[in-house]
Amino acid sequence: MKKIIIIGGGAAGMMAAVSASQYGAQVTILEKMAVLGRKVSITGKGRCNITNVADKQTFIKNMPGNGSFIYSALHSFDNQDIVEFLHSHGVMTKVERGGRVFPVSDNASDVVDAFKKAFKELNVKVIIGQAVKRILMHNGRITGVLAGNNVEYAADAVILATGGASYPATGSNGDGYRMGELVGHTIVPLKPSLVPLEVGESWIGELQGLSLKNVVASVVFDGKTVAEEFGEMLFTHYGLSGPIILSLSKKVAELLNGKPGQEVLLAINLKPALTAEVLDKRIQRDFEKFTRKQLKNSLGELLPAKLINVMIDLAHLDSDKFVHQITKEERARLLEQITNLTFTITGTRPVSEAIVTAGGIHVKEINPKTMESKLVEGLYFAGEVIDIDGYTGGFNLQAAFSTGYVAGQSAAQI
Repeated sequence: MKKIIIIGGGAAGMMAAVSASQYGAQVTILEKMAVLGRKVSITGKGRCNITNVADKQTFIKNMPGNGSFIYSALHSFDNQDIVEFLHSHGVMTKVERGGRVFPVSDNASDVVDAFKKAFKELNVKVIIGQAVKRILMHNGRITGVLAGNNVEYAADAVILATGGASYPATGSNGDGYRMGELVGHTIVPLKPSLVPLEVGESWIGELQGLSLKNVVASVVFDGKTVAEEFGEMLFTHYGLSGPIILSLSKKVAELLNGKPGQEVLLAINLKPALTAEVLDKRIQRDFEKFTRKQLKNSLGELLPAKLINVMIDLAHLDSDKFVHQITKEERARLLEQITNLTFTITGTRPVSEAIVTAGGIHVKEINPKTMESKLVEGLYFAGEVIDIDGYTGGFNLQAAFSTGYVAGQSAAQI
């Protein structure tokens, strides 16, 4: 019976443990945190966006960071497979907007509990609170790992599933990259992916906590719109966050890093369903309704309260002016702000605050059909430690489950 050590008990590591055990291996998970699946437990705001119902081609398109690398893994273990696994262990699922799959309970810990049940059935050994210092090898082949307490664990194969460098409080502090580099692997420089954006406008703090739905955010560079997303967003004390901002952040980071010094703008259309003409008529109707009110008291049905004074200031209007005194030109300036609320992006939040890390173990050094290292026999990789990353919507977790499954299966069989 093959002995397999899995470094990391997150989504990829847990799936690898199930897979390897199902194929007859003796599996031990070494997890440095006090609990399994710490990051899984906080994904989807504690609800766990398990996967997405999209087909394989759509999955690849939603993985801008080397998505084609996981094609074989998705073929071996896809979104239906993870849902079936969870159903078989008592976790029912539901599909929400955008094809996102969640537990019916809206409780991420149920997903972790499903894996724990599987571990009991398959006799997977879990050692928590056990960090790994380095991977051991001899003559280009894996022999085991050296744990933080200087105890050696012998193994026929090792699966490195330590996650990225995001959310270090969950255990993903980037030590997997160090371990991979020590045995000869190339580390693609780390960058934040799915990360909030910082802006230069000082008044952003006035909007802190405001959430917007059904808006369009556009990245503008060199006078051209280069990326666009529709959906929800959130204002913070430092800038912008929320689903559509996170999805745009990878492109923004590339622009900021690629051509330093050039302005990257983000424009928000608060009323994308309305043409300029229709929106102008809507504003006129509101003005007729509140004709005897001051401007600052007439926009409550059009804009969130926190936005009203900001929009008036940006349009260079007098908030105390009565609505019936507003000119056509002034109304046009207000309309422009509603459809083109623009921010200057000064940077992204650090990697530690990103939902996903871009960069990691170079995909050219990993066999995509087995997840085995091309440099070290018996070493496998799974999940975010690999240089793969995707958009929000369940794509990253599915990539972790799929690569984890293949790594476990391959390590047990080869």
